[in-house]
Amino acid sequence: MPAYPNGARAGGGTASISKRFFRASARRDTGRIMMAPPAALKINWRKVGIVLAALFLFILAIQLLKSGARVIVPFVQLWAGSNPLNALGFGWLAAYLVLSGSPIAALSLTLLDADALNVVGALAMVAGSRLGASFIVLVVGFVYVLRGHSRAESLSMGLLALLTTFLVQIPSLFTGYLLLQSGWFNNLPFTADGPLFSAVEAIFDPPITLAESFLPRWAIFLLGFGVLWYSLNLIDRGMPHLHLRESAETRRPSWATRPLAAFALGLGVTSITLSVSVSLSLLVPLAVRGVVRRGNVIPYIMGANITTFVDTLVAAILLNNPLAPPVVLTEMISVASISLLILLLAYRPCERALLSLTDAISASNQTLAIFLLVIVGVPVALMLIE
Repeated sequence: MPAYPNGARAGGGTASISKRFFRASARRDTGRIMMAPPAALKINWRKVGIVLAALFLFILAIQLLKSGARVIVPFVQLWAGSNPLNALGFGWLAAYLVLSGSPIAALSLTLLDADALNVVGALAMVAGSRLGASFIVLVVGFVYVLRGHSRAESLSMGLLALLTTFLVQIPSLFTGYLLLQSGWFNNLPFTADGPLFSAVEAIFDPPITLAESFLPRWAIFLLGFGVLWYSLNLIDRGMPHLHLRESAETRRPSWATRPLAAFALGLGVTSITLSVSVSLSLLVPLAVRGVVRRGNVIPYIMGANITTFVDTLVAAILLNNPLAPPVVLTEMISVASISLLILLLAYRPCERALLSLTDAISASNQTLAIFLLVIVGVPVALMLIE
């Protein structure tokens, strides 16, 4: 057996993530994570097939939405097209309703392509989709409370996910607006020209033409949104299942106490799952089992809120509209910049403020109800501003 500093042995308490793709064991003395050797990793061809099918459906959904989006232009212009604040509230509330931000972010780009939104409105709606996306974590927390787990630990992760997202997204709207107006990303080659776009047209034009022959535009739009939602859920099923394997004595892994390491892990996990709903919902069982503390996951949430835009960027490229990719890139860079500024310059004060606010909200049913009314009432109010 190999020697370790201070006579410690590997394999003390374990906190392992993804039994097929990652296996980490925490040392007794340092809590460092050690990855399993490559031989332990096996390709699950069934999951590969699921992911490929999901990607096919994802591209098909984007094309269907592009074809049918014009039918809802009057509705969107009524509720989201008057000004960016309307679009922000519309995206925010819609993400609550579907318990996911990615379909709404992709929808905002198809509305941009249909001239229902301008680039600033599309940026605001994409940001709104992120503000509402973390609501699913609070829902998961409520489920854990109903199952008899600790109210404080279960709900705190959902509240932290929402509050951290609010902290980053709101200032990123202003930096994003300035970046978008600067036009820095307008000349980047992000359109799907050449062989790639020709292949997409050759594969997907026939089913789109068939749908247009038999279905009204509103039905094509609804079909596209349904296929998009299903494809994103299918991607979640095909990606590695991230979970905690319990052991006799669970120790906290090193990333849980290092802000930049937790930030990097949030980036990595969400880039694998392509879903902030999955990567953030994972925090609830980890907190219930005592593997992570509330304050340690704030950087993880920040990282997850950046790479969650990967699928939205792909959707922007597939639209073959030069206005769409700069919107997504602007949002990603704005969120990343604000997150890094907080982590490097003001992490501890922000951490204390977020934890204090979380404790105050979860202190009673009354304060929790007030919080829920506020986070639902604000997007509704934004939609009503003329």
